[in-house]
Amino acid sequence: MATRPAPPTATTELAGLLLVDKPAGITSHDAVAHVRRATRARRVGHAGTLDPFATGLLVIVVGRGTRLMPYIDGEPKVYEAVIAFGAETDTDDVTGAITRTGDVPNDAAIARGVAQLTGRIEQLPPAYSAKQVGGVRAYAAARRGAPLELAPSGVTVFEWRLGARTGDHVSARITCSGGTYVRALARDLGRAAGSAAHLVSLRRVASGAFSVEDADSLEDVDAGRFALRPLLDAVPRLATQVIDATELARVAHGNPIAARVDGETVALVHEAQLSAVAVRTSDGLQPKVVLVDAWQA
Repeated sequence: MATRPAPPTATTELAGLLLVDKPAGITSHDAVAHVRRATRARRVGHAGTLDPFATGLLVIVVGRGTRLMPYIDGEPKVYEAVIAFGAETDTDDVTGAITRTGDVPNDAAIARGVAQLTGRIEQLPPAYSAKQVGGVRAYAAARRGAPLELAPSGVTVFEWRLGARTGDHVSARITCSGGTYVRALARDLGRAAGSAAHLVSLRRVASGAFSVEDADSLEDVDAGRFALRPLLDAVPRLATQVIDATELARVAHGNPIAARVDGETVALVHEAQLSAVAVRTSDGLQPKVVLVDAWQA
């Protein structure tokens, strides 16, 4: 059983990847705070926010691993959702106040709505979202009773898999691009089906190559029953080039090295450890994120 990591020292820095199964009732920022306390690391970040009422996968990086955030492939996102028909809310989910009602649609109307909301679509973000206009958060403006005029944004819904239907509730497994609001999909499905709808529950089960089945609970994190994964696990879809000690010394100082693998972005690995992420240039592979100190090379 894994034990709580030792605190970092002046010459070492705790770094790694942690998959967390966030429970309902806390923010993604709260979950990060749990990991920060458990690892005693100063730098901790997550890739992809979950609403407080939602549960499921958070991809969290610790220490210098936070530098990898732009290279973590979190697409597609996969969610398990339950949608209730007959009422729309101001938050587009079960936490909000009802703003509109409608008759519960039949299965054929729901199927037509799903077809309209598959593929590349323009989605209006929820009024209660973290979107900003002029530096003002949408949710903050909505709470003051002055919701912002939000612009639609393009998202992609790759697939809906409708599951069991019980009365006015239907379950769905939704595969979509990053930036998609499943709350807004529930709202828009209600409208497209000639009804009204809101999201009852939401669980993220996958993000890119990462699965919630491999995640630790926050209870285990708090108790120290976890082990950080190596940073190489954070970029499983990148091409990999193994480098020798001479190349490592060049990489540690930010200098390019010759390319021996295909790919525009490449993980550089020395002795099974991720040393840097590099991009292809006319000079070979130019390090963009260096994860080793010059004195280590």
